[in-house]
Amino acid sequence: MSSSAINVPELFSIKNKVALVTGGSRGIGLMIARGFVEAGAKVYISSRKKEVCDGVADELSAIGSCVSCPADLSTTEGREQLVRAISGREQSLNILVNNAGAAWGAPLAEYPESGWDKVMDTNVKSIFFLTRDLTPLLEKAARPDDPARVINVGSIDGLKVPLVENYAYAPSKAAVHHLTRVLAVKLGPRGITVNAIAPGPFESQMTKWLLENYQKKIEADCPLGRIGSPPDMAGVAIYLASRAGAYVNGVTIPVDGGICIT
Repeated sequence: MSSSAINVPELFSIKNKVALVTGGSRGIGLMIARGFVEAGAKVYISSRKKEVCDGVADELSAIGSCVSCPADLSTTEGREQLVRAISGREQSLNILVNNAGAAWGAPLAEYPESGWDKVMDTNVKSIFFLTRDLTPLLEKAARPDDPARVINVGSIDGLKVPLVENYAYAPSKAAVHHLTRVLAVKLGPRGITVNAIAPGPFESQMTKWLLENYQKKIEADCPLGRIGSPPDMAGVAIYLASRAGAYVNGVTIPVDGGICIT
């Protein structure tokens, strides 16, 4: 066993790595993208709305390197457009964060098939096919002691029954967690690790209604007594993307202050 000193700043560094964060213009995705940019990575962000994506990329470019690549990842055309955009600009990709997602809430008797399909297509199908199609670029970035990384964003709703009636969302996130394990086994030999983050309550457009109606209950049920903050999310993503997380593969990390174990 080597007794050489560990360079801690280098251990957690992602400086000069190339990352793609889908859904990177708001919420969890923006927290991760901003953290990556501030840590010195070159970050591509994607979202459906071009003007929003462009505006956020301009804002983040003031503190580092960020490029807008708008695309609707719930469609085949949108995924192919994003793959072409990244492949046209980069020879390799160190980090893929699959964060783009959708939710749909409705009572059981009224839950629409269109809502179910939208959630499943965006949250599960798009992750599989985007990861598959970007695997060649990820392989090119892989090194024996520093593999390429895929980080899927799941949810604690995929680990426990949620408070609200979001019948497609919770199963879709459970599927993300298991897809993470499947891809970790298949892509590990190709120099790519695949892990998932399962966020608890963080401020975002998706959780706006939930927090407006249930924040006091959520905080009361959380062992840490609060909702998550941007550094909480950026920190775990940087860990998984850095050399510090190089031997972590196929796990889902809840980032929820302990809510899912209460």
